[in-house]
Amino acid sequence: MAARKRNVLVVIAVAELLTMSLWFSATAVAPELAASWDLTPTETTWLTNAVQLGFVAGALLSSFFTLSDVIRPRYLFAVSAVAGAVCTALIAGVVTSALPAIGLRFLTGVALAGVYPPGMKILAGWFEEGRGFAIGLLIGALTVGSALPHLFRGVGGVGDPELVLYGAAIVATLGGLLALFVEPGPHQAPAAPFDPGALGRILRDRPTMLANGGYFGHMWELYAVWTWIPTFLAASLAASGSAGRGAGLGSLLAFATIAIGGVGAVLAGSAADRWGRTSVTSVSMAVSGLSCLAAGFLFGASLLVLVPFLLIWGVAIVADSAQFSAAVSELAEESYVGTALTLQTAIGFLLTTVSIQAVPMIADIVGWQWAFAPLAVGPVVGTASMLTLRGSSAASRLADGNR
Repeated sequence: MAARKRNVLVVIAVAELLTMSLWFSATAVAPELAASWDLTPTETTWLTNAVQLGFVAGALLSSFFTLSDVIRPRYLFAVSAVAGAVCTALIAGVVTSALPAIGLRFLTGVALAGVYPPGMKILAGWFEEGRGFAIGLLIGALTVGSALPHLFRGVGGVGDPELVLYGAAIVATLGGLLALFVEPGPHQAPAAPFDPGALGRILRDRPTMLANGGYFGHMWELYAVWTWIPTFLAASLAASGSAGRGAGLGSLLAFATIAIGGVGAVLAGSAADRWGRTSVTSVSMAVSGLSCLAAGFLFGASLLVLVPFLLIWGVAIVADSAQFSAAVSELAEESYVGTALTLQTAIGFLLTTVSIQAVPMIADIVGWQWAFAPLAVGPVVGTASMLTLRGSSAASRLADGNR
């Protein structure tokens, strides 16, 4: 059984890593697409925001129809991954203007709503003990996968957006096919009947919503930083006199900042199983929230100072992510865990559409140096929610009693 659990963990983590390369595939090459298609700054921003909104729409539909609990997760994962890959390949091969690209990015987000929550449900079905570590590894894989397009661009995709887009589509298809080899775990609840009332019960459950509150604060910061860190870095490098090193340097630094979060997610998962989910999430949000403020003071600093800071921030900003999902899987109604996780991600990603839009607006007023500072509000709210959960009796259900 231990070997089977290990195999499932590796396969689903690799599948998630490959598939989530779709998320920032167009964002990574936005400068090239903007120049080629004569996009406005608003249209360029929507190449990312459309994915967020698509994910929200897909997740809300999935929640209402309880798809993650009615359809076997591996089939939902595989079909969704291939659908997202097709949408991304169409942008590379057919599209030449903003509107169809934004539409296809929206559909990519809808498809990814059938990848991320089912992946978590699969692991919840295999892991009762060590669930925080398992989902942490999954989020770590998601993090590295999200960063992959920046790596593709940094090592040869500057000026060649089709290479990045096709690359993401190909690896995502492989990820979807891999998911078909994952069998249901011994702790996975059987397929549940369609029950619209399940959504209301989840929303009325205070412990579950406190865990969600932590997630919402975390998400207010996460995707806004991931989306705009390349632009922030370009401005910072220009201020330090390092802009002449090329666009590739900014892409590689963005990749490192995002991808290093995979390490943080795995380490935090193991720590949360031992020392408690509310403790680990609160510490992580404190560090990432302070980093939003510190970024302004380190703007324009030399790479010797900036790179270590980025790596610390990259670790902290996503280290807690898996633990909110693990907490919901432990607190929510067992038969509708998939729906609870999908609802959590739907609302969380809806918030990201606001913060992603807000950052460049703030930058227009105060410059990129302080553009991330208002994002610190999210970790403050999230920490308060998790500490409230820590004081409740329901917290004893977390991580075998480790609050």
